[in-house]
Amino acid sequence: MNRSQILPPRRDLIAIAVFAIVVVLIMPWMHSTGAIAGHKLELYGKYLCYASLAVSLNLLWGYTGLLCLGQCLFFALGGYAFGMHLMLKIGIDPVYKSPLPDFMDFQGYNKLPIHWVPFDSFPFAAAAAICVPALVALVFGFLVFRSRITGVYFAIITQALTYAAWILFLRNEFTFGGNNGFTKFNTILGADVNAPGTERTLFILSALLLVGVILLCSVLTRTRFGKVQKAIRDSENRVRFSGYCTENFKLFIFTLSAAIAGVAGALYVPQAGIINPDLMKPVESLEVVVWVAVGGRATVWGPVIGAMAVNVLKSWATVAFPDYWLIILGGVFLLVVLFLPGGLTSLAGKLIQLKNTRFPPVEPTETATAS
Repeated sequence: MNRSQILPPRRDLIAIAVFAIVVVLIMPWMHSTGAIAGHKLELYGKYLCYASLAVSLNLLWGYTGLLCLGQCLFFALGGYAFGMHLMLKIGIDPVYKSPLPDFMDFQGYNKLPIHWVPFDSFPFAAAAAICVPALVALVFGFLVFRSRITGVYFAIITQALTYAAWILFLRNEFTFGGNNGFTKFNTILGADVNAPGTERTLFILSALLLVGVILLCSVLTRTRFGKVQKAIRDSENRVRFSGYCTENFKLFIFTLSAAIAGVAGALYVPQAGIINPDLMKPVESLEVVVWVAVGGRATVWGPVIGAMAVNVLKSWATVAFPDYWLIILGGVFLLVVLFLPGGLTSLAGKLIQLKNTRFPPVEPTETATAS
């Protein structure tokens, strides 16, 4: 397989380049000139993190056929890993006069728990945001795939894992702040986390992550590995009978998608200003599934479009109709599944097909000329 077969099509590369130019260069410049308010740039930065999370699920569900209902668990684990570092950099608490996080002072801790100590280092926390979700996915995936659990059973067991982790974090089993989680971040690498320059930097890093993830998935799915990956989605038994160990392929993709979600979560936390167990609730992972389905699974831009569109709708609906958001979300999902199963990315093709059906192109007729 040569390089031309692995690289994405030219139109995809052009679209990725245009997207990168707009979100990396133009939008931060508009923020610096006041065209975009600061809080809106933070909001758009969170949308970019959501889009990376959706792409990670699409890699697992759209291209491999593994519906994971616990993707937000890995997103939250990455956020917690980096949030621990941010909590340790808050400084002396003005109430308790202690360098410990305020919830530890409230619970009577006299010194930092041993598993918190390494997170004072920024490189360690950044590495943990990638490695912790990946390690959890590696161990869990090894046990699940070795038992050949697939289909709806895989979806159910990932949801059960998420629910168990949510209860553990909610009960503060690991000294992670319980229901309140982590908040009141003020510095990151010595810079004010709320300063305009820091906000722009976090936004650009979120955009670069999304561009890198899109490129990675585009290239990976066009390699020989990606062809086997899609074959597993379509007929795993046939791939297994062809001599491939499908469990290893699925384990690699599951671990990779968890690592991507973890990095997205790490960038999300300083922009959101908070991380708590609500981020890993099972219902949150269901929303990510809706993003991918609405945008179009097994497509390059579908998860990005779906994540952006649904979250823009959520920002409006939770203000205008706060009691009806879940009903609106369910209605959107049903409409897409029933009338647009290919997602929003297939809408243009559907419209062209409808136009050609109602107004078929007139083919030129050949006229015989007299000799």
